[in-house]
Amino acid sequence: MRAQFRIPASAARIEFLSSLEFEREKRQDVTGANMSDSVQYFEGVEKLLEIWFTTGDSSNKAADLRKIPSESSMFISKRRFILKTCGTTTPLLCLEPLLLLTEQYAGFTEVEDLFYSRKNYKRPELQVTPHKDFDQEVALLDSLFPDGVAYCMGAVNKDCWYLYTLNPFTRRAPHQPLPPVIEEPDQTLEILMTDLDPEIMSIFSKEESLNATEATKRSGIDKIIPNMIIDDFLFEPCGYSMNGVTKNINTEMSDGCYMTIHITPEPEFSYVSFETNVACSSYREIINKVLDTFLPGKFTVTVFANQASPTKDTAEELQYLSSIGEWSRRDIQHCQFKNYDLIYTFYSKFPS
Repeated sequence: MRAQFRIPASAARIEFLSSLEFEREKRQDVTGANMSDSVQYFEGVEKLLEIWFTTGDSSNKAADLRKIPSESSMFISKRRFILKTCGTTTPLLCLEPLLLLTEQYAGFTEVEDLFYSRKNYKRPELQVTPHKDFDQEVALLDSLFPDGVAYCMGAVNKDCWYLYTLNPFTRRAPHQPLPPVIEEPDQTLEILMTDLDPEIMSIFSKEESLNATEATKRSGIDKIIPNMIIDDFLFEPCGYSMNGVTKNINTEMSDGCYMTIHITPEPEFSYVSFETNVACSSYREIINKVLDTFLPGKFTVTVFANQASPTKDTAEELQYLSSIGEWSRRDIQHCQFKNYDLIYTFYSKFPS
């Protein structure tokens, strides 16, 4: 069953602000005016929104999100939309106009899957409604998606990770038919890191690097997943983000595989996120490369994989990884949804 969504009439007027530009403005405009801290604070934790669309009529092959005349800090494929922003951005407020646009321009009428996730904030009181707490976010999402469900992974009083999604797993009665076979492999690896190495973080400032290209190469980001076409940006006075896509060697077109990294380097609240959907039988090598690149004190790993993905056995692999190098596992949870399995793990160099 596909998720129907409700779009209020107030969504008829559409305006899009580039989230990447908004992030740049917020980082440049963060001051101590609304804070008691002597150090200017920037929230590195991102809000991640991913939506898969479909049509009620399977014969509509022309439906395509890339027909929408908009631009933002996001990845767009034929029927998948990914938006990931940090700071005090409000990505959930784009949902109503986005759903309207997908029907008006792209030809999609239904949401197949939706994932909204984020780590717990370090300074939640600085966020803007509806992102001040997870309950606010859930209330907004519930108003649009009646069959949505919310989860919290990890210790709610320490390091945790929130998730809102659709189509929770339901037990099938013996007489019910089997669900349709998933033919499109899909997987996502996300690593969220805090307490980063100060020397490495210094690379991501205008004092240490002339531009984003220099920061990318000095840090070794370009070597984590080879053959990525990278679009990177070094913020003023510090901060870094990059998006990378791989190309099909035969068509010279993107094959849908991406990598994205966001970095908040300030020592008092350092944060780095890494995400990719590259398919492989094991994410162990990529995880090790990411950790060697940034040397975090603590990190969480989440892996989504459907049954068609070659990565579907990664959950079992992570269950046996009680430690990765210097980092010991402090928490692990495994969830099964209608179309995906999720593994959540938390590691640190010291008890947390």
